[in-house]
Amino acid sequence: MAARRIPRWAIWTGLPLAAIGLLIALWSWDWFIPLAESRASAALGRPVSIEHLHVRLGRVTEISADGVRIANPEGFEQDPPFARAERLTARLDVMAYWHDRAVVIPAIEVTRPVVEAIAREDGRTNYTFDLGQPAGEGAEPPPSSAAPRIGLLRIVEGQAHVVDPRLKADFNLAVATRDEEGAEPRIAVEARGTYAGQPISGTALGGAILALREEGKPWPIEMQIANGPTRASLRGTLQNPLELQGADVRLDLSGPDMGLLQPLTGVPVPKTPAYEIGGQLDYVAGRVRFRDFEGRMGRSDLSGTIAVTTGGEKPEVEAELRSRRVDLADLGGFIGEEPGRASTPGQSPQQRREQARNQARSRVLPDDPINFPKLEAANVSLNYQADSIVGRNMPFDNMRAVMEVKEGAVTLRPLALGVGSGKIEGNIVLTPREEERLHARADLRLQRLDLSRLMQATNTFEGAGRINGRARIEGTGKSFADILGSGTGDLTLGMSGGNLSALLVDLSGLRLGNALLSALGVPGRTTVQCFVGSVALQRGVAQLRTVILDTEDVIINATGNVNLARERLEIRLRSESKSFTIGAVPTSILVDGSFRNPDVGPEMGELAARGGIIGGLAALVAPVAGLLPTIQFGTGEDGRCEALIGRGRARR
Repeated sequence: MAARRIPRWAIWTGLPLAAIGLLIALWSWDWFIPLAESRASAALGRPVSIEHLHVRLGRVTEISADGVRIANPEGFEQDPPFARAERLTARLDVMAYWHDRAVVIPAIEVTRPVVEAIAREDGRTNYTFDLGQPAGEGAEPPPSSAAPRIGLLRIVEGQAHVVDPRLKADFNLAVATRDEEGAEPRIAVEARGTYAGQPISGTALGGAILALREEGKPWPIEMQIANGPTRASLRGTLQNPLELQGADVRLDLSGPDMGLLQPLTGVPVPKTPAYEIGGQLDYVAGRVRFRDFEGRMGRSDLSGTIAVTTGGEKPEVEAELRSRRVDLADLGGFIGEEPGRASTPGQSPQQRREQARNQARSRVLPDDPINFPKLEAANVSLNYQADSIVGRNMPFDNMRAVMEVKEGAVTLRPLALGVGSGKIEGNIVLTPREEERLHARADLRLQRLDLSRLMQATNTFEGAGRINGRARIEGTGKSFADILGSGTGDLTLGMSGGNLSALLVDLSGLRLGNALLSALGVPGRTTVQCFVGSVALQRGVAQLRTVILDTEDVIINATGNVNLARERLEIRLRSESKSFTIGAVPTSILVDGSFRNPDVGPEMGELAARGGIIGGLAALVAPVAGLLPTIQFGTGEDGRCEALIGRGRARR
């Protein structure tokens, strides 16, 4: 039988169909990997590799890439890479693009992504991307196009490892999308490792990642972090989370020392006692604000608002703070002293050890080096008001301070401490010098200080009157003890009228006691006619130039010096009764020894002739006359000192 011939139309139809079938059978989407890698590498500015590519066509087309790797930049080890993922899947709505030219991606899923984020001491990082620069000045910008609409981003078993030696940080993050019944999936993060050289752990739960773009829809956030002994809790919503705006977020902080917050916040804070504080957090126009917060710090309460502006060379910090009641010991960290007391609540074991060490040491003046990196870390503008000052042996009633820190220079203008109806007010400027030293200049005015209030601080003595005067000092050093120990300046004091049982009160931990009163022959209560004191400070040694106390019973004259560098006293006090007393043989009383433990007693081997002070009154009142114009007494307050001068001139 003759073979049947195949029709020509069948050949022309069958060959293309066979070719299409063969193409389908042998088709591999991996052929497009070089194109996909090239586009992704160009977009990210570093090599991107893909092991396999899969496409499932349909109205909603699914594109999957297996074994995705994003390389490290040059200068970093290439293994492990910056990022890798077991699979990256995106679903693309083809019909939306066909009809409206809109890019709609209903879902993106990343399976087991791993990120290695590394920073180095020199500031280089592997997570900074070069996403391309503008074409040049005058070049036409590329035509704008609508951003893609993405429905859901899901992360399955994600991990990240973060290393930054500058922050003493090495921690791991576990990141995953958590499904919740009846609600959108939420992103959950867990952290473990070290930060600022201390253990860090924490959890965070936010809204759906892509809901970040939905303006007007509150995005929920919950976070708890423990960094060493510091605890932070944040809870609330953000109206515009990508801009951190429209915040209704509560932030609570607690720990043994606010100074430990600097690594977390970037804001320098001196040492403090244990604290608990909470308030609202928001972000407006580049400023992070911790506003309307309230809490406690040691024995003190604290409230106010702190705003931090970032983006410049260093943070700009503005703070309005207030305390209804403050223990000045809690503010000791501002002058380089261990803050708080041994009895301050919430002290950590380390803080209690520091307090015990301070009590055991022989020094009284704060000698801890001032922390220069903290002064240089930010520019600060602080306004602080303390309505009431409490604490053992505190003669001050209230406080106001306006402080600025600019390029490491500290200005207190003014600093005011209330003492009864009077106050100590002045300006203090601290300027950085070489070798991490500070140059300090202070100009203080004593205006009608209430002597009765000063006496109350002793818990023993009583008195009344108004003290006026002025103090100036300049010095350079690494601590406040160094600055005073190298200082130069002068102090002038005066009081006309009043009464007292002891003028030398306990203001700096000195313990003079009743022995001094008995030795001077000062009665339990005596009227003050006039008190004038002039002290010159040269290289840390305060020389008593003129110190005279004229009471209704005795005249007391003081000479000697106070060595601030060595914290040593050597003062001689001479008193002489104005009336004849049988058996009274006046002698110099010597106050010497250390600030911490001074000795008081008669100077052996010296007996003064009767009338030594009164007889020499003419010589003593000459410097008093010169000092009176420099002391700003209240109206009519200098009359009794004028009487003292008159008696001296009469004797002359």
